[in-house]
Amino acid sequence: MFPSFLPSEVDFLTESTSIALAQNIQRQEILTPLCETAIGSSFACQGSGNPPIMLLHGFDGSLFEFRRLLPLLAAQTETWAVDLLGFGFSDRLAEIPVTPQAIKTHLYYFWKTQISRPMILLGVSMGGAAAIDFTLSHPEAVEKLILIDSAGFAKGPILGKFMIPPLGYLATEFLRNPNVRQQISLKAYFDKRLASEDAATCAALHLKMPRWNQGTIEFTRSGGYNFLADKIATIDKETLILWGENDKILGTKDAAKFEKAIAKGKLIWIPNCGHVPHLEQPEITADRILTWSFGQAIEP
Repeated sequence: MFPSFLPSEVDFLTESTSIALAQNIQRQEILTPLCETAIGSSFACQGSGNPPIMLLHGFDGSLFEFRRLLPLLAAQTETWAVDLLGFGFSDRLAEIPVTPQAIKTHLYYFWKTQISRPMILLGVSMGGAAAIDFTLSHPEAVEKLILIDSAGFAKGPILGKFMIPPLGYLATEFLRNPNVRQQISLKAYFDKRLASEDAATCAALHLKMPRWNQGTIEFTRSGGYNFLADKIATIDKETLILWGENDKILGTKDAAKFEKAIAKGKLIWIPNCGHVPHLEQPEITADRILTWSFGQAIEP
């Protein structure tokens, strides 16, 4: 029923969108200059049409973040949800340290292998920073950019300062704790009822993957995307900035900073929503994305 590379806890999923996405996840071996070994790279792809949309998840997340948004976008165009290198269900190879540069390189060769045409690149939270970094380095691959409650101005994960052996392992075990993760989930949502058991399962499945601890430690010790703030103003793509009006993770001040810094930026607020509009208000979020991207809203 589910792909064999997913942890057995996938059987605990109960929401129809979660189950459908789990059944749709694939893995592709991607060759990159990072090492001689191909990287098993996890993704989901649905729909058809141009330009395609690629979705990038946030810190310590996976493509399960897009379980509600992906099918809505796929009704209009080809849509990809991709696990970034070192995250989700993609391989964490010991010979490849998880850094922003490695993430960008892996993402480029994934795009080149699987898509190889200009796309709309959408990033959420840390995935927004990854999308900005990718766009600035590979403008030929990106037609338009979408940022949802994006990192870029904000500093990297606070856990970074604790990633010194042996504290690194202890810090990741703290992050693995179900009670800690539930508190983060409750803070991310405006409507606390959405921090359900199914949501907790989706958010924790990737913790069971090999070398999760090591990958998280490597990325946080790298400093993450703290180098981006001064580069945001150089973005020359049409950029949609979506932001939850009640974001308690990153706050709301950076939304206006993105719109001011990006010459072709357009800010749209998502009402009654916290840090995760793609999960909390997926229909509204999809409508704003499709209307801005294609001039058409989703079917009611």
